[in-house]
Amino acid sequence: MQRTDDDSWEITQSVGSTALGVAAARAAETESENPLITDPFARVFVDAAGKGMWTLYADPELLAQAREIEPEIGTRAQLMIDFMATRTAFFDEFFLAAADSGVRQIVILASGLDARAWRLPWPDGTVVYELDQPKVLEFKNATLEQHGARPTSQLVNIAVDLRQDWPKALQEAGFDPSQPSAWSAEGLVRYLPAQAQDLLFERIHALSAPGSWLASNVPDKGAVDHDLLLRQREEMQRIRAAASRVVDAEIPAVEDLWYPEERTALTDWLRERGWEATAADFPELMARYHRELPDGSQDSMPPTLFVSARKPEA
Repeated sequence: MQRTDDDSWEITQSVGSTALGVAAARAAETESENPLITDPFARVFVDAAGKGMWTLYADPELLAQAREIEPEIGTRAQLMIDFMATRTAFFDEFFLAAADSGVRQIVILASGLDARAWRLPWPDGTVVYELDQPKVLEFKNATLEQHGARPTSQLVNIAVDLRQDWPKALQEAGFDPSQPSAWSAEGLVRYLPAQAQDLLFERIHALSAPGSWLASNVPDKGAVDHDLLLRQREEMQRIRAAASRVVDAEIPAVEDLWYPEERTALTDWLRERGWEATAADFPELMARYHRELPDGSQDSMPPTLFVSARKPEA
């Protein structure tokens, strides 16, 4: 499952399969005793996709079976659920704040199985642009249509690879760069080479009128630490082996999809260009939402920084 410059994928393959992992974690959180977020469509996506690594997060019985093989998998699965729950809450609150400020152009880059265009209470006149691979958008929209779901916004799908000229495609679809917009790059940057990350944010900056908003989660310090990467890889190999036996399916090595490269510090980069930017790491985000990290578990998740920014009015 090694990456190439022109690779593409369906929802159950390569980077597409990671969207199912996110959906499964959101489903598990939604169905938990005290959910931080509510995503009624997450379970729909997981059920439509069939079995895979993602099944474990959303099926307590399978998770219990896997725990008998590898006890560590229970803690790891809950950590993944907490990560996705807090990440989802972070981006939900970001978008609602942007909408409350009057922003009516929403751009979700690498939208995957993000269902915000269907589940958030968007103000009248809000246009949500979703950009992703064609087959990912096809699966998403077909699945939601089969279940009678209707967007709560004016939804515009743009089937494009973000390594291509997506700004042109976005503007051809009706996006107005002279008006404020709110951008998300959620769960995306780690799957881009460092140079592609720089280009992504340069394009966003160029298309952002004063009053625009931006949120992203990006690799934090330590993301290229060789020893940490090795420990995480060994842990994931054990978990994949247990999961594979339970779901009777090949489990891809998701870490092979990442680019562990030195990167531009996004918060500083934005501030240098006039954005007002703040950031929090994963432990800080967990604390914000009153979740606790299990002892010794912090190194199990890739170091991540959650950045939110606003471009001041002229």
